[in-house]
Amino acid sequence: MRVSLIAVAAATVPLAVSAAGTLGYALGARHSDGTCKTQQDYEDDFDVLSKLSPNPSSTPLKQLDPHTEKLPIVRTYSQVDGAIQDTPCNVSAVILPAAQAKGFQVVVGLWAEALDADIKEFHTYAKQYESTVYAVTVGSESLYRYYHETDGHTTGLSNDELNTAINDYTQAMLDLDLKFPVGTADSWNVYNDGTADVVVQNTNVSILLVNAFGYWQDVSICNASLTYFDDLTQAYTHISTVAGRPIEIWNGETGWPTTPGASYGAAVDGINEAYTFFKQGVCALLGWNKNVFYFEAFDEPWKPASTGLSNQTEPETGWGLFNSDRTPKFPNNDYSCTFDTMETNPNILC
Repeated sequence: MRVSLIAVAAATVPLAVSAAGTLGYALGARHSDGTCKTQQDYEDDFDVLSKLSPNPSSTPLKQLDPHTEKLPIVRTYSQVDGAIQDTPCNVSAVILPAAQAKGFQVVVGLWAEALDADIKEFHTYAKQYESTVYAVTVGSESLYRYYHETDGHTTGLSNDELNTAINDYTQAMLDLDLKFPVGTADSWNVYNDGTADVVVQNTNVSILLVNAFGYWQDVSICNASLTYFDDLTQAYTHISTVAGRPIEIWNGETGWPTTPGASYGAAVDGINEAYTFFKQGVCALLGWNKNVFYFEAFDEPWKPASTGLSNQTEPETGWGLFNSDRTPKFPNNDYSCTFDTMETNPNILC
């Protein structure tokens, strides 16, 4: 490992600091059959997540919001979810009132390639539920999909296009007298290799989500946490070097899938594998005062396959901390953190 994340923590300055990192959750917009969630569905999701504390009772914090409120947090990806073309889901209309009812905050994701529709949906409700909005991200792996997927730039956005989308949203927000932290979410490697530099240096950007998965690096579970730490260290260090100002940084996605029989090279799906990565990777990062969004809260059986850096595809249906029916996956319902990479029990594989 090149430098420690503890050292990087001193170089990256979040908007506010708490004694332990925050665990948030990526949250999908659909039921297991692909139909759209209702407000009640989101409230039921929040009821489950509100009971999940990654910290043992001896630690001072549970799921603390690094802003002023002590609220749990989720992130979304688009406000008009068009993943199934014939059944788009309007997200803001249902997740924001659910979040307000259950005491959650939301990182509102805007799909940069369909920005106008997402802004219209979000801004219809943004004023009414302003207190539930933690931040706004414009784009989800837009740069990774444009520069690193082998499809001839048919998806995603170039860095200049993404910058324009961020600036366009910022102006639309200010026109409504709204003031949310604005940024983007992308893969660790586009931050580390300089692809995202013009976005990082955009002064309208105040929050960045950095996605990193040991799994998608084609490494075994026993090497996954160190790969995860190393990837984030490289990305966080590069961001702090080129930004020229404080930026709030979160690990925007990480996790490990549990789809039976699936694998990505040396990375093998499994419940004990996911449990091991949570204990040795996610918990350690939280213990180093870094904020993490786990991908994802609940399984999504309707999803198509996804592609990693080696262009191998793998099902993206089994990445949840919980099953799609909200029942727990981990052995003995153990989602606790000791913040110790050396924690052992019979279900930890390494």
